Amino acid sequence: MLKCLQYSVFGSILTFGAMIGAITSGPLSDLLGRKGAMRLSSAICAAGWLAIYLAKGAEALDIGRLATGFGMGVFSYVVPVFISEIAPKNLRGALATLNQVMICGGASVSFIIGTFLTWRALALTGLVPCAILLFGLHLIPESPRWLAKTGHEKDFEVALQKLRGNDADISEEAAEIKEYIETLDRLPKVKFLDLFQRRYLRSVIIGVGLMVVQQFGGINGVAFYASNIFKSAGVSPSVGTITYAILQVVVTLLITQVIDRAGRKPLLLVAGSGLVLACMIIGLSFYLKVNELAIEFVPLLAVTGILLYIGSFSAGMGAVPWVIMSEIFPVNIKGIAGGFATLVNWFGAWSVSYTFNFLMSWSSYGTFLVYAAVNALGIVFVLKVVPETKGRTLEQIQAAING
Repeated sequence: MLKCLQYSVFGSILTFGAMIGAITSGPLSDLLGRKGAMRLSSAICAAGWLAIYLAKGAEALDIGRLATGFGMGVFSYVVPVFISEIAPKNLRGALATLNQVMICGGASVSFIIGTFLTWRALALTGLVPCAILLFGLHLIPESPRWLAKTGHEKDFEVALQKLRGNDADISEEAAEIKEYIETLDRLPKVKFLDLFQRRYLRSVIIGVGLMVVQQFGGINGVAFYASNIFKSAGVSPSVGTITYAILQVVVTLLITQVIDRAGRKPLLLVAGSGLVLACMIIGLSFYLKVNELAIEFVPLLAVTGILLYIGSFSAGMGAVPWVIMSEIFPVNIKGIAGGFATLVNWFGAWSVSYTFNFLMSWSSYGTFLVYAAVNALGIVFVLKVVPETKGRTLEQIQAAING
């Protein structure tokens, strides 16, 4: 019983650390800058991996997981925001989606090398990306929009020029950013409850709503059960999970090529439709299994549903909500609103992971019909509420949404 409790704490404490990181990510990035917040998070993640490597008991392991979770929570907000603030409008979607490619790629590499390394050695490999990031941050400029917001006008222009190239004319873009910052500076300082004022409410509904759909559509439930489904289908769980991971990377990489041409909304709608169909296929496979009907088709349906689900999720619902979240919030509320949206995302991840077994005990096929319904509602939400943001500057997007 004690071991079971320790295992449960170890498994879930990363998500709690991420929620703490999400709460603090906005204030930290506003206070320290985008680069400063990433430096701090890298250092905390490195300390967490070292704690896991050196652990002699459960307490040190839990502290290490909490620390790495905190860093992940901060990174999940700061990285897409930083990318959106430094990228030109015609590349912003692709570069922000590339972040998701790297996340999927990192998870895949970790899974593969984890089959050959001990858990302590695997923990040490976590120091490598931390060190690369800490070094790499010295080579890139701070976000020009954060510099403009904090009154570093000379550094703002130097950073923008460096990002656009020495021969680029930045006068028009710099003037637009300055004008928008000056408009926001005339507004009173924003507190959390101010997010629900009419001026900001639409952007908050869009950002938080997309995070709710992303998580409560069942991604963590599918990920949790994938290896069991592969096993029941007669496929090696390791081979199936590696296939699952590679599919994530390939599809997300393809999306980087089309997101700035096709737009954000079409990708979300295609992904949502695929997710509904995938959940219904998985639900059908469980229904047939429970009722002992057409048993020979159950494994094929289950594997097809899982791969369609992860392919559809990677095609839009995985990366695009983070891209849109990084675009829609004005810089004066970005810290508070973005941190709130990120907190909702991590809370959703924990909730789905926690409730999945209870739902499966209630009804295995009913669980995936519930997820199908959530994804169907997500399609309606995207059609009715979410704007298209491709090809526009951040200032144009935010002015259109927030009036």
